[in-house]
Order: sequence, then structure tokens, then C-alpha cells
Amino acid sequence: MARRSFHRDEIDTSRPHPARVYDYLLGGKNNYELDRAAGEQLIAVAPEARIGVRANREFLRRAVEYVVGGGIRQILDIGSGLPTSPNVHEIARQTAPGVRIAYVDNDPIVNTYADVLLGPSAETSVVLGDLRDPAALLDHPDVRRVIDFGEPVALLLVAVVHFLAPADEPGRIVATLRDALPPGSFLVLSHATGDFAARDAAQAVYDQATAGLNLRSRAEVEAFFGDFALVEPGLAQAPFWRPDGPPPEGSEQIGFYAGVARKPA
Repeated sequence: MARRSFHRDEIDTSRPHPARVYDYLLGGKNNYELDRAAGEQLIAVAPEARIGVRANREFLRRAVEYVVGGGIRQILDIGSGLPTSPNVHEIARQTAPGVRIAYVDNDPIVNTYADVLLGPSAETSVVLGDLRDPAALLDHPDVRRVIDFGEPVALLLVAVVHFLAPADEPGRIVATLRDALPPGSFLVLSHATGDFAARDAAQAVYDQATAGLNLRSRAEVEAFFGDFALVEPGLAQAPFWRPDGPPPEGSEQIGFYAGVARKPA
């Protein structure tokens, strides 16, 4: 998430934005020249970046299939990014039509594209929200319109918490969100790490964007799950979390931890 106000009317095209760089690396078209340039800089210093974001996207697909297959019928997707098909609502509703989804992101361009793609829906909302203010996000009327916090929820924090700096108190933020979930809910989270390769140069690319990248260790990422019980195989590199096909070449170097955990009854 970008580290500036989330309640803005204009779209900032003066610097790369992580959601648009991510879109470019996925092969999308909802990005600008400076986002593409940042994406190419990232690939130059971290050649596995492109397969990494695609592996992260595949983890999202498998995780959504898992939680919906386990009975979840509402999803809160924070840091949803630009719409990329199949998106969360498409994946979820292949298993269970009628799953309710609230998408939240900080970039006005994400909000605009999502509104156009989804249109009015009683089962889906698109919210311009601030991850750094989790209480306000949880109380947002467009979140509450589709999410009933009296029933189990899948909270998606996929490739977003690493944009929170230590000063933002990411542990407190994620704990606030976890605490709002009823028993039987799931936390789906992935996070960039430097555990598998040097990442100073990659961080420098993001330092020029609207959000700095904060790499964290396995222990630091695992702490975000709190007392939720990680499902097998626990915290793993994204391509190795319940793969349904051969992991892509170079997966051992992919710097994304990923996991799914359930809130105990």
C-alpha cells in the first residue's frame, strides 16, 4: 500500500505505484511508462521478480479455492491491486456462487478500474481505504455492507504488509484486523523476504515509488499470524504452498513467504 493519504481525488502518476508495477509484471496493461520502467529495473536486479509475482498470484488463487472450499462465504481483500482476471470474486464464485467480497486498496486508479469492472453489486464492494487505519477500514460502510463480522471471514493480506514500515506498527495493524474476525475465519497472507537472495537493489527500486518495500524474515512474517493455526504446509515460499502443478523454474529463489491460518474456535 502506498505510504501517503488514501483519501485523494487525483491519481499520482509522477512516481511508480506498486499496484501498477505489479500489474506490469503480471503482463497487465493498467500501468504507465514509469511503472513499466520500474518493473524493468526490478527485473534487472532481481531476475526472478516476474515469476515471483506470478507465483504469488497463483498462491492467491489456490488459497481462495482452499478457504471457499472450506466453507467461507465472505472475503475481505485488503491491498487488492488492479483487477486481474481471474480475480478473487471470479475464483471464489467458481466454487460457491454468491460469495461476498469487499475489495480495499489505496490507489484511486485501482478503485476506478474495479468500479468499472464490477459495476453495482449487492455482493461486492470496492473501497478506497487505509490499511494503516484498520479500525476505520473495518467500520467503513461499504465494507460493512457486504461483510458480516458475526460470521467467518477470509481476510486477504496478499503482498501488501511489506509496504508497511516499522513506524507504521504492522504487527499492531494486522492484530487489529485479526481480532475483528470471528472464530473459524482465515488469514491469507504473503510477504516479501530477503531470506533467499540479496535484496538491497530491489528495495532501492521501491524506494523511488510511492511505497517503500520492507523485507522481513520468516520469523517476522510468521508472527503476523498470531495465535491463528497455520494450515499445512505452514509458512512456505509461495510456489510451494499446496502446489497443484510443478513449481516454475527458479522457485527456490522466489522471495515471497505465503501462508493460510485459521482462527481457533
